[in-house]
Amino acid sequence: MSDFKLKKGFDIKLAGVAEKRVVELPAPKKVAIKPQDFPGLKAKLEVKEGDSVKLGTPLFHAKAHEAMKFVSPVSGTVKQIKRGERRALMEIVVVSDGKQESVSVDLPGKGAGRDALVAALLAGGVWPFIIRRPFSKIAHPTETPRDIFISGMDTGPLAPDMALVMQGLEEDFQAGLDALAQLTDGKVYLGIDGRNRDAVPAFSNASGVEKHFFSGPHPAGNVGVHIHHIKPIRSGEVVWTVKPYGVAMIGRFLKTGVFPTERVVAVAGSSVKEPVHYKTQTGVSVEDLFEQNGVVDEEPRYISGNVLTGKRVLANGFVGFYDNLLTVIPEGPRERKLLGWYLPGFKVPSHSRTFMSRWFNPSGPYKANTLLNGGHRAIVMSGDYESVMPMDIYPVFLVKSVLANDFTEMEGLGILELDEEDVALCSYICPSKTDFGGIIRQGLDLIEKEG
Repeated sequence: MSDFKLKKGFDIKLAGVAEKRVVELPAPKKVAIKPQDFPGLKAKLEVKEGDSVKLGTPLFHAKAHEAMKFVSPVSGTVKQIKRGERRALMEIVVVSDGKQESVSVDLPGKGAGRDALVAALLAGGVWPFIIRRPFSKIAHPTETPRDIFISGMDTGPLAPDMALVMQGLEEDFQAGLDALAQLTDGKVYLGIDGRNRDAVPAFSNASGVEKHFFSGPHPAGNVGVHIHHIKPIRSGEVVWTVKPYGVAMIGRFLKTGVFPTERVVAVAGSSVKEPVHYKTQTGVSVEDLFEQNGVVDEEPRYISGNVLTGKRVLANGFVGFYDNLLTVIPEGPRERKLLGWYLPGFKVPSHSRTFMSRWFNPSGPYKANTLLNGGHRAIVMSGDYESVMPMDIYPVFLVKSVLANDFTEMEGLGILELDEEDVALCSYICPSKTDFGGIIRQGLDLIEKEG
């Protein structure tokens, strides 16, 4: 057990934090599973429009691993199968019938072995909760990870309250930990918020894991930061990561044999009339979340996830498979501000000390919008990027090596340790408006493709 106190990073104090209470919503009218939520996945449909499905019925599977199923979170009818460019699957929309009739999977008995456990997780639709690093994609069922890492804290902007997300899931979380321990020859590590160690009973009472405590500004809660400080990934090694909610869902599935669909989603942001946590189901629609709420801005942007790493969704879209947060912020004015860079900036969320907000209102909260407030230009070697990276990595040199397709230098500079979320703050503070996350993903895909 170690206590890591990180100093590098930056907390973005946005207005609209969800209240620490959970409102239970009626069953959603429709849900969707989006293959685009799973990077690198090539999906093959198992249903067609108009088909009747039950909770747990496979909607599609991975072409590379036919046994890896992605299942319906509700019973009802497949209303729409949306495709994008080159006929890529975008969404499978299911209209609920309210009955929640389910399909169960045969669970392995005690002592059945690792292969039987993996087969059950694949068939039940919960395997996608397990992510491999490097490359941050769904884990390969045939590989054995060196270790498994779980981050029990979220330091991102407007993050949901972890105690509410995990409320009532203590037994399921422990069952999930016990199952994960069978999938690795190494250890299962759990990162806990060092500022309030007993806030989440599921974590403080967990057994069979090695606990480590982290404190500091964002991205102190990122699992990549935890891996870097606890036991870094070396060349040729593979580790797995699972979000705590995913661990609990694996544990619940292994008790019931049915895909667990309930989850807590925080609806937050300055554009929300009443930011609060909702108890709903996987793949819930934005319309269902706002049936009892509303927005205060004429042009809001809906983001599944946080403002740094989330994906934009439409007002009639759906929350992503991995997300417990829907952020809503204003798009911002169409016209550029006159002499914008010369204004004092008392209400501007910024990492730069050139704005007065850093001196007179450092703790916020701020009402941010989606404007870039500038244009793309050459990267400036300012040293600011390293100040928000609590890892021994030089982000500017790394992105330049990716743009130069220098594989040896990419690996030497630590790209295999990273995910888009680990460099998201670099994009946020960048005066050159460089998409560090997109470049890191480009480099990871190149390395994976070249083997």
